Amino acid sequence: MRQDATPPSLAAAFRDAFSAHPAGVAIVTASGPDGPAGLTASSVISVSAEPPVLAVSISRGTESGAALLAGETLAVHLLTTGNRRLAELFARPGSHRFGSDMDWYTAPSGEPIIRGVGTVLRCKSLDRMPAGTGVVLAALVLQVLDGGSFAPPLVYQRRIYYALDEWSALRART
Repeated sequence: MRQDATPPSLAAAFRDAFSAHPAGVAIVTASGPDGPAGLTASSVISVSAEPPVLAVSISRGTESGAALLAGETLAVHLLTTGNRRLAELFARPGSHRFGSDMDWYTAPSGEPIIRGVGTVLRCKSLDRMPAGTGVVLAALVLQVLDGGSFAPPLVYQRRIYYALDEWSALRART
């Protein structure tokens, strides 16, 4: 085993730990050299409110990931339960994305924007940090757009999508 490699048991335990940890679901898009590119991500985090900065982990080994990392701008679409099929489409390698049957447009600044999601964050790439098999991309939020969907947020845990709604809330004891 290489000295810098993670022992298989640790890697499996790490995957299991994060599989059990629920995460919000997003689609990240950018204009690539071969047209619009995008992927599903459950690794989007808020980093700073002043200025507004977010980060997302992107795999280097995919065509979509390479396009997102090469771009100067990107759009982060925060998904709702109405977007489950979109999340599945953008997560499937080799799937046909941005077809005529999908409601999307190109922003004046070049990012592909998908309609009918919760919120869209138009961003400018700030920094890229290699991390294992991925790259952590930090981005400055330039604009927050209403995506048109008011359905509950889409959450992902143990390879299953869930709705996060008012019934999910744990109420404080009074």
